[in-house]
Amino acid sequence: MPDPSALAHDRSHLRADCSRCAGLCCVAPAFAASADFAIDKPAGRPCPNLRDDFRCGIHAVLRPSGFPGCEVFDCFGAGQQLTQVTFGGRTWRETPGLAAAQFALLPVMRQLQELLWYLAEALTLPAAAELHEEVGRLQRRTEELTRERPEELAALDIGGYSREAGELLGQVSSLARRGLRGPDRRGADLIGKDLRNARLRGASLRGAYLIGADLRGADLRSADLLGGDLRAADVRGTDLGECLFLTQPQVEAARGDATTGIPAVLSRPAHWGA
Repeated sequence: MPDPSALAHDRSHLRADCSRCAGLCCVAPAFAASADFAIDKPAGRPCPNLRDDFRCGIHAVLRPSGFPGCEVFDCFGAGQQLTQVTFGGRTWRETPGLAAAQFALLPVMRQLQELLWYLAEALTLPAAAELHEEVGRLQRRTEELTRERPEELAALDIGGYSREAGELLGQVSSLARRGLRGPDRRGADLIGKDLRNARLRGASLRGAYLIGADLRGADLRSADLLGGDLRAADVRGTDLGECLFLTQPQVEAARGDATTGIPAVLSRPAHWGA
């Protein structure tokens, strides 16, 4: 039997490859002029920065151009999966009749791909070994769903599927944090809170609102951050390396620096500095 940890660490297909997409994230969603976006853009209309080759014309300077929201977004490879697999390489530009379906399925595929990221991580956690077989089954089922035809994906109850998967991931988290007695702050409103040097080891911060929170020096070892909102959270000098279910969009949204620790599977955000 293949080593589950080895399989879980191969997440290349869960990383965005814009060269194999059709700029779906630059067209499908709407965004409003705000701190995250410099302009208003309705759903289904291409961003004016989208080039003919489906690449972003200001990708290297998104933040100084007023588009940090684009830098934070990550499709977990949903864009290329939809473009190359679901629609066989056809795009909304050359086949306009596909546009509505492609745009509608982007959030569905993204949720499936993000779920695969979490399931892959779950298989790396020795403390949850008793659930690895069940996690593996769900991982295989989810991978099958990402290869379904457009009509099957459109009929999928993605909300129900995600909730069911979330329950299993919650069990994994409980096993991984067993014995640590961390506080349960699931879904807590911690916006702007001073959490400097807080003892949050083994805490459940799943879905917590940590927008603008000061987490400098907080002990976040084995803390579950699945779905936690870290926008503008101050994690300078904080070690996030052992957090559970932390993703690239979360670290991109936070304020870190060269001394902030992150999991090896993630990349250090450019705006954190060297």
